Amino acid sequence: MQLLQRAAFALQARQFGVAEQIAADVLKANRTDVGAVSILARALMAQNRAGEAVPHLERAAKRSDDPGIETLLGAALGSAGKRADAIEQLRQTTLRRPPFLPAFQELAGQLANAGRFDEAIAIVETALALAPGAVDLELDLARLHLHRNDRPQARAILARLDQVAPGRPDILSVLGRVLMLDGEYPAAADLFRRALGLRPDDALLRADLATCLLEMGDRQAGEATLRAALAGRPQMLGRATYALVHSSHGRFFFHQSAATKFLGSDASALKS
Repeated sequence: MQLLQRAAFALQARQFGVAEQIAADVLKANRTDVGAVSILARALMAQNRAGEAVPHLERAAKRSDDPGIETLLGAALGSAGKRADAIEQLRQTTLRRPPFLPAFQELAGQLANAGRFDEAIAIVETALALAPGAVDLELDLARLHLHRNDRPQARAILARLDQVAPGRPDILSVLGRVLMLDGEYPAAADLFRRALGLRPDDALLRADLATCLLEMGDRQAGEATLRAALAGRPQMLGRATYALVHSSHGRFFFHQSAATKFLGSDASALKS
C-alpha cells in the first residue's frame, strides 16, 4: 500500500517516470493489482506511450470487471490511435448499471475528437437522464454545444450552472469564452478575473482576459496581461501572438520574432 501511495503521489506531482517504475515494481509482486495497473497506465499515457498501456489494461479489464479500468482502456485505445476500438469499448462500459459516468464522458470526448458532435451530445444527454443534475456532465454538454458554435444553448446551460455551482473556475472560464465570442468583453473579463482569483496560474485564462482587455481598448493592461500569461511558458507564445494580432485594438507584426521581442524579456529568449 505504501508503494502505491508513493506511485500515486508521484503521478500527482507529474513525476511520470517515477510513478511508472514504482507501479511496475508493484505489479511484479502482484500482477492482479488493479490500482497499480491504473497508475502505470496513466503514467505511460502521460508520456505519450498509450500503446504500451493497452496490454496491461486489457488484461486487467478481463480479470477485474472494473468499469474504471474499462474506461481507462478506452482512453488508452483512443490515444493510441485505435479510435474505433476505443468507442466500442466505451459503449460497452456505458451499458453497465448502475451507470459509470466517467465512461459516458470519455465516450463523448472520443466522439467529439472524431468530429461526431451530435453523437457526443446524445451520449451526454443519455448520461444526464440517468444522473439528472450532474454538474460535470452539464458542463461537458455546454462545451459540446460551444464546439458546434451553438452559443445560445451553451450560454443557457452555463448561466444555470453558475447559479447551481457558483465559484467553479471551469464553469466561469467556459461562460467567459461564450460571452467573449458574443462580443460582451466587459462581462467576460469580469468572469475571467473571478476564475483567475481561484486559479491564478492558469495561463489560458490570463490570455483570454488579455484578449478582452485589448478588445475593450485597454491596450496597456491587455499587453501586460499577455506578458504575464507568457512568462516562463514558451508554449503560450502562439496564443499570445494570436491575441495581439487579431484583436481590433492589437498590433501587427511581419515576423514572429518581432512579436516575441515585443512581448518582453521572458519571451525574447524563445525561438520563433
